[in-house]
Amino acid sequence: MEPTDIKNPEYFHKVIDCQFACPAHTPVPEYIRLIAAKQYNEAYLINWHSNVFPGILGRICDRPCEPMCRRGRVEEKAVAICRLKRVCADNKDNVKPAMPVIPAEKNGKKIALIGGGPASLTVAKDLMPLGYEIHLYDEQQAAGGFMRGQVPSFRLPEKVLNEEVNYILDMGVTTFLNTYVDSMHAILEKGYDAIFVGTGAPKGKDLFLPGREEGEANIHIGINWLAAVQYRHIEKAAETTIVIGGGNTAMDCCRTAKRLGGSSVKVLLRGSKEKMKASPWEVEDAISEDIPILEYRTPVEFVVENGKLTGILCNHSKGGGRENEVPEFIACNEVLLAIGQDNAFPWIEKDIGLEFNQYNLPVLDEVTLQSTLPQVFFGGDAAFGPANVITAVAHGHQAAVSIHAFLEEKDIHQRPAPNTSLAGQKLGFHDWVYHNEVVTEERHHVPHAPKAKSIKNRLLEVELGFDEQTGLKEALRCLNCDVQTVFNFDKCIECDACVDICPTSCINFIENDAENAVRAKLTIPATNKSQALYISDILSTGRIMVKDENVCLHCGLCAERCPTSAWEMQKFLYTTVKAGQK
Repeated sequence: MEPTDIKNPEYFHKVIDCQFACPAHTPVPEYIRLIAAKQYNEAYLINWHSNVFPGILGRICDRPCEPMCRRGRVEEKAVAICRLKRVCADNKDNVKPAMPVIPAEKNGKKIALIGGGPASLTVAKDLMPLGYEIHLYDEQQAAGGFMRGQVPSFRLPEKVLNEEVNYILDMGVTTFLNTYVDSMHAILEKGYDAIFVGTGAPKGKDLFLPGREEGEANIHIGINWLAAVQYRHIEKAAETTIVIGGGNTAMDCCRTAKRLGGSSVKVLLRGSKEKMKASPWEVEDAISEDIPILEYRTPVEFVVENGKLTGILCNHSKGGGRENEVPEFIACNEVLLAIGQDNAFPWIEKDIGLEFNQYNLPVLDEVTLQSTLPQVFFGGDAAFGPANVITAVAHGHQAAVSIHAFLEEKDIHQRPAPNTSLAGQKLGFHDWVYHNEVVTEERHHVPHAPKAKSIKNRLLEVELGFDEQTGLKEALRCLNCDVQTVFNFDKCIECDACVDICPTSCINFIENDAENAVRAKLTIPATNKSQALYISDILSTGRIMVKDENVCLHCGLCAERCPTSAWEMQKFLYTTVKAGQK
């Protein structure tokens, strides 16, 4: 195997599993250390520059970081990365003075944002400091996109949403709210220098079964129903409500129906609970609110009698196979359909040079997010279909870089390299700047409002968040994966002291070989090929040092024990470059 090139910024970036998994590449260990030090403003701003909505995401993020958390390899549960994000948001002071200054004199370029969701808002956040004039169009009465229209207030309070949306709008974005854009051609005629489309995936899927038309008044598309609840057009659910679907929208629908007076609310799945697309914690919350989730039910008919919906006829496959199906009638007065979402662009004319693929998605460059109409860019769910808030934010950053380069007549395919640094962490002979003790605390439970109280009020936030003391304890569970073990092979005397002290036996001194052979020869074979091996140059004995990055705890014991300082602990900071930055 060839020696590892640790100067490649992506090498250590990949070792920071949580940051690498985050679509916006938020420096997770860095902000968690700041939370542990009660530097909440600083922790918040690190998040804000990266993921834009710390308070929002600290409540509703899909948490792609947590399944990758190194802590999950030591014990069962990852660090509560998402909920720690909320800790810094809940405990910060006034952060507005630390936000970018917006130039009074504009640069003469105008940009239109179609849709006011997280992707569009991120584009505005990145481009307003560069002097662009930005116009945001949205059909809702306030910006926020699906975060405002479809996420229930018991998960995301309006106060939190307004605060973080307004940080961006207060930069001077010109808003055209309650404005439905019905023609891309008309927008093009306004002479904008660039256009960003962040309209989401606004079309909920329907279920066309016998009885659908007759039961129309009591069968609703889930996302439309949630929006009607949010805007107070609907204030009561039917006494007996069935939700069809197994995603997060289904969980939001059933929990909302419960709060609007549904005394009997059930969820129907075609398959099993184990295969639900909903986040596990959302499923747990629904079950804890006494909402039954019925498995292996395939709806075949909406039963309507005398013009009223009375229930759903299903095929119930008790054993999970069709050969065991039996008909089952489930009574209900209302049905909410949460079986997926589609993109919809009825307002984009077919003759303007903007191409779509067979899935009715725009043909885009996956890196630049530029469409076949050069001045038009897409992001969020509007780009590649339904995803989540953090992916929309990442798209917003990408698109802003592209738009800025496009308007400066530069090659938009030349993407800026990330900013990186390696900084020594030695404070004394056996002391480090960071907290290197591997604590034995298990993941802390986030307290909830009393169920009897919360299910009576759809505006009452269910999760209460960590208090400061619990937040500190949870923060100390972080293994500081960004503090890297840097090996100086020319200082190594091959005494094997580091091998002896390593608690996970991840350091080995062996003969070089092909990768599969090297992985097999380690004291504990390295089976996770998604994480690289750290390979040194050839040492004086002809051996090489091989470290399995997958199981390293970043505890620093190897560096403490080494008599020649061949091992060093160095903090690797990786930040993606935003539009206009160098």
